[in-house]
Amino acid sequence: MAELDMLVQQFQNKNEIAFKKLYTMYGNSIHGVVYNIVKDSDIADELMQDVFIKAWHKSDTYSSKKGRFFTWILNIARNTAIDKTRSKAFKQSKQNLNADFFVDIIESNDNLDSSTDAIGIKKFVKNLGQKCKEVIELLYFKGFTQKEASEELKMPIGTVKTRNRNCIKQLRDTVLN
Repeated sequence: MAELDMLVQQFQNKNEIAFKKLYTMYGNSIHGVVYNIVKDSDIADELMQDVFIKAWHKSDTYSSKKGRFFTWILNIARNTAIDKTRSKAFKQSKQNLNADFFVDIIESNDNLDSSTDAIGIKKFVKNLGQKCKEVIELLYFKGFTQKEASEELKMPIGTVKTRNRNCIKQLRDTVLN
């Protein structure tokens, strides 16, 4: 334990050898935590490096009186990964396929099973107005928040909320009738 404390102190004093040792000791664990949040190995690799760089720059904020070094760096990793998943770029990279792609498949595929039409997908898709398609695509297919959809569509957030509620009602009515 005293060896680890000394290593951490050297890390805090910007000793590169200590950095490398801690990176080797904790790299796989940090990568695993980050990967479990972002579900992408390349992004996890990138974020793991970011975590250690942040720890290097913030090393003066670590105190052994508050907890273990591993716990401290693990919190940096967790927060970094969560921040990444909340970023607009990450959400857009992980978005589902464009809703228009599904519309084209349904409207152009003559070999659709009759059970597909029995649940009303064709009618459901055709009855959506353009304004509803835009809101539904952003909120449900692309994972935007209402605030992000408001910015993307350049309309007040109240309008997005109202339109979303009305469109969901329209979809529900279409599916249930």
